[in-house]
Amino acid sequence: MHDTTQHAEVRVDRFVRERILPAIERRSLPLSIEAWEVPDEPVPFAEAVGQEFTPFEVGTAWSKPWGTTWFHVTGAVPAGWGGPGVALELAVDLGFSARQPGFQAEGLVWRPDGSIVKALEPLNSSVTLDVSAGGTIDLYIEAASNPDVGGNYFYVPTPMGDKATAGSEPIYTLRRVDLVERDLVVAELELDTWSLVGLMRELDAALPRRAEILAALERMCDAVDPDDVAGTASAGRDALAGVLASPAYASAHSITAVGHAHIDSAWLWPTRETVRKCARTFSNVLELMDRDPEFVFACSSAQQFAWIKEFYPELFERIRERVAEGRFVPVGGMWVESDTNMPGGEALVRQFVQGQGFFEREFGYQPREVWLPDSFGYTAAMPQIARGVGADSFLTQKISWNDTNRMPHHTFLWEGIDGTRIFTHFPPNDTYNSDLSGSDLAKSQRQYAEKGSANVSIGLFGYGDGGGGPTREMLGAAHRTHDLEGSPRVTLGTPKAFFDEAKATLPNPAVWSNEMYLELHRGTYTTQANTKLGNRRSEHLLREAELWSATAASRGLVDYPYDRLTSIWQTVLLQQFHDILPGSSIAWVYQQAEANYAAVEAELDEIIRSAQQALAGSGDTPIVFNGAPVPSSGVGALAAGPAIPTGRVAPVAESSGFSLDNGVVTARFDEAGLLVSFVDATTGRDLVAPGEVAGLLQVFRDTPNQWDAWDIDRDYRRTVTELRQPDSVEVVDDALVVRHSFGDSTFTQRYRLDEGADELRIETHVDWHEHEKLLKLAFPLDLRCDYAASEIQFGHLTRPTYVNTSWDHARFETIAHRWVHVGEPGFGAAVANGSTYGHDISRSTRDDGGTTTLVRESLLRAPEFPDPHADQGEHTLQTVLSVAPDVLSAAGTGYRLNLPVRTVAGAPGCVVEPLASVSSSSVFIESVKLAEDRSGDIVVRLYEAQGARATTTVAFGADVASVWRTDLLERDLGESGWHDADPVALTLRPFEIVTLRATLA
Repeated sequence: MHDTTQHAEVRVDRFVRERILPAIERRSLPLSIEAWEVPDEPVPFAEAVGQEFTPFEVGTAWSKPWGTTWFHVTGAVPAGWGGPGVALELAVDLGFSARQPGFQAEGLVWRPDGSIVKALEPLNSSVTLDVSAGGTIDLYIEAASNPDVGGNYFYVPTPMGDKATAGSEPIYTLRRVDLVERDLVVAELELDTWSLVGLMRELDAALPRRAEILAALERMCDAVDPDDVAGTASAGRDALAGVLASPAYASAHSITAVGHAHIDSAWLWPTRETVRKCARTFSNVLELMDRDPEFVFACSSAQQFAWIKEFYPELFERIRERVAEGRFVPVGGMWVESDTNMPGGEALVRQFVQGQGFFEREFGYQPREVWLPDSFGYTAAMPQIARGVGADSFLTQKISWNDTNRMPHHTFLWEGIDGTRIFTHFPPNDTYNSDLSGSDLAKSQRQYAEKGSANVSIGLFGYGDGGGGPTREMLGAAHRTHDLEGSPRVTLGTPKAFFDEAKATLPNPAVWSNEMYLELHRGTYTTQANTKLGNRRSEHLLREAELWSATAASRGLVDYPYDRLTSIWQTVLLQQFHDILPGSSIAWVYQQAEANYAAVEAELDEIIRSAQQALAGSGDTPIVFNGAPVPSSGVGALAAGPAIPTGRVAPVAESSGFSLDNGVVTARFDEAGLLVSFVDATTGRDLVAPGEVAGLLQVFRDTPNQWDAWDIDRDYRRTVTELRQPDSVEVVDDALVVRHSFGDSTFTQRYRLDEGADELRIETHVDWHEHEKLLKLAFPLDLRCDYAASEIQFGHLTRPTYVNTSWDHARFETIAHRWVHVGEPGFGAAVANGSTYGHDISRSTRDDGGTTTLVRESLLRAPEFPDPHADQGEHTLQTVLSVAPDVLSAAGTGYRLNLPVRTVAGAPGCVVEPLASVSSSSVFIESVKLAEDRSGDIVVRLYEAQGARATTTVAFGADVASVWRTDLLERDLGESGWHDADPVALTLRPFEIVTLRATLA
């Protein structure tokens, strides 16, 4: 019986491959081609069509890597072509390989009037023509010769990711530009068989349904004459009609199928190409909507809509019409699908402020779900942020990539650090790029974790990552499996329809608390250090620019720079996309990102200086501006005043090495310049573990099994070189300077200690020329702590320092923002940083019975794919080791390091009172700005930072008429009992975010 079944399956496969598929095309005719190659960067349609086109032949190579060639295609439809059961199509092969769309050549088809028809992709390479016999064809194809950068499955370094090194020889050959007659009945027969074969192979061999389908497929082979497929295709469809009409089981899993195209805003291509990818994908979607009234498409990323509005206005207006119909559905509400590990709290809020603002202005619509299918793990601050912008649902699937543990739920409540919960769902087929095949659908049904409690999931279908989107074949599969025995029940629908049904059928979901840590891609906290520095610096410069501009504007001294700040925010938010900020894109992306950060810094510096000068007035007195929410250099939080002279302690050479001593702490170094002791004068305790040295540079072999720029594998720890023997140790001015070398790289560490401070500053300058190496900075501390606290957005997260479970084992590299804190009750240490995100924190027991807690910063990596020059060159990294009895002390250290004071010459005795201040030491003001609606209202965002309930007053340094609470989008919460004067009294729950809005009197 098995042999008989196998024989039948082979017969069906061969019959489809050799008889049905070739018969879909009845006949074809080559069309006339002319071409113009763009000399450099892409040009608009209007410019391209005005160029001189020359004859071009199929079989000719075209365009260098990252080039563009415009093809002008013309011809006439012969007499007798077309008619009932036939579609006339343009069929094009730009030189496609077998890989999926989005990673190679792509095209966009235009009409002579400048309107867009649709795209050409490897698996979607035809255009249905609205012509008949005797009609003419006149179209333009904008062909992009994007190289297949990832063709070697993410292992081999390639020059293709940098336009300057990609070469100038053509990489594609035009294979086909034909007019084609497509047999619609044969095409439908092929889809019938594809759906049934896919279903059959997912069914147990013993099930009658499997045998029933195979028998029907054999009858189809008998009914279709191989010498006259077109004439007998209807008979073949009739043979399959019965098994296709058999309804699904009552218990069948229910899938809401949503059209989707996860387009990475940059990755193995630059953002300029993403703009064109969006146009290509969205035109495909609109063309399908014209032909299938049930088709619904979900699209995130306001940035991508904004690009279409700017560069393809005609296409944008077509999208606007479909949005109004509810079929082209904006989702997510963010400017881009950002990383959520590294962006600061205010930046994550602004993702929604900018994204939701765009959707509201352009479409009168605000998404209710956060949509992050591919970001590399999810911060525990997200539930509160999401609910604070009006979202009630969250979608992802990336956690299915875990390398150690499987997430126990597909539908659940996700609880953040403050206790806020949001309804969350993972597609159980582990993809956001489904083709709705039998295997994908069966996987959803098989893996769905909430069986017995609920029975619905979402299926995101369409080619993604590089774009392309859904195809007519996928829609055909959806219709065939709407109610099909043996298959999950598939319904085309909207994300809202799914979430409404899921919530109704699962009223008491399980709860997952704190972060959703991705057990993979741990190297993304470190790769491309310059971009991470640019992000961190830009976030803090934006904070200062808004603070001082709002302060000056509220006092009538300057005009608030709304447009400039919005433009800068959008640049910074774009570069927080989950393949830019994590370091997993090609070299071209980082060249552009670093240039953008430099421009951002220059413009923000000018905005800050202008506002500060207006506040400081005229004169020669040094006025210190402190933008941090904690005192610094003798100046109160968010305030300015005359500078108080402070200095640094000079290093002292001793018989056994060197010391820095300011009476608060004493740092001692051995003759090799290694930190052997850091003693707190108040307690007499030494933070450095006995027999260890801190501030130690360690170089590890870093050769992950896969995904070079993305991954750090646990076995990196097995091979380490510690830089213990310096090239030189010397005192230079107020710093102890220690120099090392390793391989082709050099390292210079500068240790400094300010008078009266408990913070040892360590500047590490690296000229880095290693490959496949990981550089860490180690601090073995004489502390026993079960949990380490790491700053995340609007608070901190505690993680165990021990390893009890497989979940602990997998969490060997973790994220922290400006600081980590480890300690015992009443005593501890902070390790703060100026741009570092990756850390590992562990503990061990010494021979003397004591415990050493090891805190290590991951400073630099050197992966070779996709950017073979990642992290090469000079870097300056800032670290502070401080005595910190609690997390608030650590937070203060982190703020001071990242928001250094600025000095401006101003009027004698000038004091700038803070525009907003709080009375509680555990409540931090995160942003002070003017309202997005340009009303001139003051907006203050603050949060509880300790993880405990707090009571505070909030006072305003301006004459305000009224104060009220808003959500994160600055919308009135409608709460009663708010104030017509300040100060305002507040009680905050642990880690609660509060936004206040004040109208000036």
